[in-house]
Amino acid sequence: LMIAGFDRYYQLARCLRDEDLRQDRQPEHTQLDLEMSFAEPEDIFHLTEGLMKHIFRKLLNKDIKVPFKRFAYQESMERFCTDKPDIRFGMECCTVTDIVKESEFKVFLEIIKKNGTVKVLNAEGCGEKLSRNQIDELIEFAKQNGAQGLAWMKATKNGLESNIVKFFPEKVQKKLQEKTKAKSGDLLLFAADNQKITNDVLSKIRLKLGNDLGLIKEGNFEFCFVTDFPMFEWNEDEQRWDFAHNPFTMPKEEFWDKLEKEPGKVISYQYDFVMNGSELFSGSVRNTIPELQEKTFRVTGMPIEQIRERFGFLLEAYKYGAPSHAGFGLGFDRLASLMQGIHDIREV
Repeated sequence: LMIAGFDRYYQLARCLRDEDLRQDRQPEHTQLDLEMSFAEPEDIFHLTEGLMKHIFRKLLNKDIKVPFKRFAYQESMERFCTDKPDIRFGMECCTVTDIVKESEFKVFLEIIKKNGTVKVLNAEGCGEKLSRNQIDELIEFAKQNGAQGLAWMKATKNGLESNIVKFFPEKVQKKLQEKTKAKSGDLLLFAADNQKITNDVLSKIRLKLGNDLGLIKEGNFEFCFVTDFPMFEWNEDEQRWDFAHNPFTMPKEEFWDKLEKEPGKVISYQYDFVMNGSELFSGSVRNTIPELQEKTFRVTGMPIEQIRERFGFLLEAYKYGAPSHAGFGLGFDRLASLMQGIHDIREV
């Protein structure tokens, strides 16, 4: 429709998934799928805010505040360790690899040597709230989720306290407190591993604490957009680049010359819409330039014959000129379940 020159369309599309059935997915689901010609991400965000405002007022008699918050992908990963942050409560994370390099704590130093990352979650007020047993349970929880362990320090009026503090010179402790904005009564939880495991573990611990401590108010809704996703991710097993998201996304203009030389630095016009820590839609500005689209496939090592065989129809059609266009597919079932406080789309 878009290549044919239609101005815009929407459909309530019944979809069958051809991907892995993770928890909270099911084979069949419904999407509100739409696209618009000559649209930029700003147009999509504006439309989404208006749509959500209307739905919540009509169905739940709730007024929600717009505009919604926005986080670039890197910021979301740094602060919340995930690209679908639940922003209904605090407890943020930060990377402290460079700071703990100056410590004598062998566990961290070994991981940093292997190009690992050290991140810390500031569990505000938990230094006083959590008993030693509860901290041990968190360590066990971290191990069950792929971490080698979990180091911790309590912030007190006299500085940091823990059985590992002796390995951290005073100036390192000071830097840690400044970076994490730790106040007396806070609990600092450290994860150290490769970036993926570190982020995964801390994001799960953050959500666990949010739920266990009752920090998430029932009936509270918080929305945000996550923007500026990387175009490619490195596939360690196959030693090649993969598309991080939708292969038909337009890379941002300022990164076009990096496509072949530094694929890992290429940022795309990909955006996600997140509500209460659940992704409601993924969308993007589409790549409408056939030569550029071909180049992105080549980055992933796809031979030209295969590109033409699988996507020739699309590349050929784009040669006749098509409007730039953007859109999204919003999970209808997901929205319906979250609005009712249900966490499983199978229920709706």
